[in-house]
This record gives sequence, C-alpha cells and structure tokens, in this order.
Amino acid sequence: MQVNSVLDVRDLHYSVAGRALLDGVDLTLPAGRSLAVTGPSGTGKSTLLNCLLGLIRYDRGEVRIAGKDLAALKPRNLARHRRDTIGMVFQFGELLPELTPVENVAMAALLAGVKRAEAFGRARQLLTDLGVPVEGTPTAELSGGERQRAAVARALVNRPALLLADEPTGSLDTRNREAVAELLFSLPERWGCAVLVVTHDESVAGRADSRFALHEGRLVAQAASFPRGA
Repeated sequence: MQVNSVLDVRDLHYSVAGRALLDGVDLTLPAGRSLAVTGPSGTGKSTLLNCLLGLIRYDRGEVRIAGKDLAALKPRNLARHRRDTIGMVFQFGELLPELTPVENVAMAALLAGVKRAEAFGRARQLLTDLGVPVEGTPTAELSGGERQRAAVARALVNRPALLLADEPTGSLDTRNREAVAELLFSLPERWGCAVLVVTHDESVAGRADSRFALHEGRLVAQAASFPRGA
C-alpha cells in the first residue's frame, strides 16, 4: 500500500449465484487523485462501491480505506470509520425534498456529532462555494444540477478522505451533466480528497486522472479521453 493511499484494494472477489461479479480486483487511489470505473449495467460497478463502503461482505481479498482493513472492523467501528472517511453521492441525490439545501447538508454533519453552529456553518460555506441556493428554497424546487451539487456538498461536509459517486450524472441533461462532472473531478485539487466515480458515461469517465472498465470481474485500464485542463 502506498504511504498516501486513501483506497487500497487487493485481490477482491465476490460472487452471486455462482457468477463472479468481482474476480480479483486490484485498485489503489491516493489523496488528490480521481479515478473512474465504467461498464454497462450489471457488470458489478455498484457491487464494487458497496464493498468499498463495507455494506457487502466480500468473499475474499482486502479493502483498506484510510489505512484500515474494513474486514477487521467490528460493525460499530466500521460504521464510524465509514462516516468519518467516506462521502457518497448517489445518482438521484437522495436528499429530503421538504428541507432546504442547508438543512440537508447540515444534517449529515449533525448525525456525525458536529455541533449545530459548526454543522450549519460548514453547510452554508460548501453550498456557497458550489453555487447552490443556501436557504429559503426547498430542495424540491432546485434544478437537477443544483440538487446534485447539494448532494456533493452533503458528501463533503464531514471532510472525507474518499468521495464515492454512483452514476452521479445519470439523471441529468447534457448541460447539467457536464457541470456536475466538472465539479466532481475538480474536488481532488480543491479539497485534497480522493474521488472514485462509477459511470456508464464515457464522456464523464474521461475527465478522471485514470480510468478502468470493469470487464468479467476485473478492472482493465483505459486510455484517458478528456484533455486535462480543458
């Protein structure tokens, strides 16, 4: 494992009904870098994320997040480690529509034990930085792009070492897809975290520092396709 590695996966295996979804996956991602995993639906991309989150007990192999082996952690310690080190962005945001954006974001910090004033302060600052209306507008009234930026803010509010995103642009139109993709892949430089995005969208994946296709349970390196700095 690299000294500055946030994510380190070794020989990861997971099968369902005799089908190997993950068949010896190896992956290393340091702080300040981004990585994309592509592949059509059903190839195991979301399964891989669930293994990294500690939500699936894999058959064998090793997953280390911020230096800790997930399989060696007891359930309570695993939940705490996940809360403290990982942020997650879902395809549809998974925000509470009746709350304001700042309430949605602050809630994640409050659940992590952050004091109310600090939680709301962090939420307001993140939303402002990411160009999302802070208060006065229910989340349900935001545009699709604004909701996803709010979801990114929520994932960042506890200052994770690793940010995971599962098809984060899949529900967006072309303009918002490009804006959210640009935001996600700017985060390693802006916030110093590692970012892993799983997507079927090649134009989104091409923005990552490195990219892989999940094929027959293994990660296959792909050439970069998006000009860096464009």
